[in-house]
Amino acid sequence: MTLARDETESGQDGAADLDRDRSALLLKVAQRYYEQNRTQEDIGRELHLTRWKIGRLLDEARAAGIVQIAVVHPQARRTELEIAMRARFGLRECVVVPTPENPDPGHGHVGTAAADYLRANASSITSLGVSWGNTLQQIAAVLPAGWTRGIDVIQINGGVSRSVKPTTAANVAMSIAHSGDGRATLLPVPAIVEHVGTKEALYREGFVTEVLEKGRQADALLFSLGAIGPSSVLVQSGAVTVAELDRLQADGACGDVVAHYITADGSVADTDIEARTVGLTLDDLRAARRAIAVAAGADKARIITAALTSGLCSVLITDEEAARHVLED
Repeated sequence: MTLARDETESGQDGAADLDRDRSALLLKVAQRYYEQNRTQEDIGRELHLTRWKIGRLLDEARAAGIVQIAVVHPQARRTELEIAMRARFGLRECVVVPTPENPDPGHGHVGTAAADYLRANASSITSLGVSWGNTLQQIAAVLPAGWTRGIDVIQINGGVSRSVKPTTAANVAMSIAHSGDGRATLLPVPAIVEHVGTKEALYREGFVTEVLEKGRQADALLFSLGAIGPSSVLVQSGAVTVAELDRLQADGACGDVVAHYITADGSVADTDIEARTVGLTLDDLRAARRAIAVAAGADKARIITAALTSGLCSVLITDEEAARHVLED
């Protein structure tokens, strides 16, 4: 009995030694290949193994977790966050890209992601309704010439008469149309007018109702989500006064969607401003064939959540920072 027990223990020790030897060999091969950038043939000569044997050892090292490969390109997508966002909010699609270590104020990383999304879906988007703003300007800037052919671009809400940055609605629509070898239909009216009567008069003009109806029929709508605050284009342009901004914040507004200010549950934050807002309505966004919202950064988490929970977009393009804040809310 004693002899048998000694033989068993000896066998276990031998197996452990073999495992250690194997692990050491896998580590040795992996370090030479991935850290020293040596070829499989060169490593094989040193270790007296064939190149094909080295290849199998590298595969084994990856399977054992000794080697872990990560994609670290700035536009590499965070698929686990995309899945979580789709599941939680019932999104048709979600694109989440990494947040740069030093994010630029214009959120160029999500602008590039949105441009990539448009290019990938160009065959199913022959007409595109667009809003405007810094993020849309970024998208328009990075869309390459020839990203599609014959695109019909429609401006879906009024613009602003002045801005500290070149973010006019006409520039955005025409730039996207030009790069897509298409044409733009503009809506040359203010986003928010001073009087309700002015809006009513505009809506009696045939061209306004025609442009808006064309926007409703578009294959997709593309717009950004704006955080509430003095730095927003609507405030800086004078479309929303400082007094109105204070009132919106007091009423619980968390941002704007196509110039419509909403609260956390997606309802209108201020009925007076809403009655003077020109463009597609919130219900139009909910009824769109494909409503693509683009927003990034922790400061956009509240408006992103509000838009998602109230069904204002079916596609979200965002970054890791914003997505994590939304999911943790």
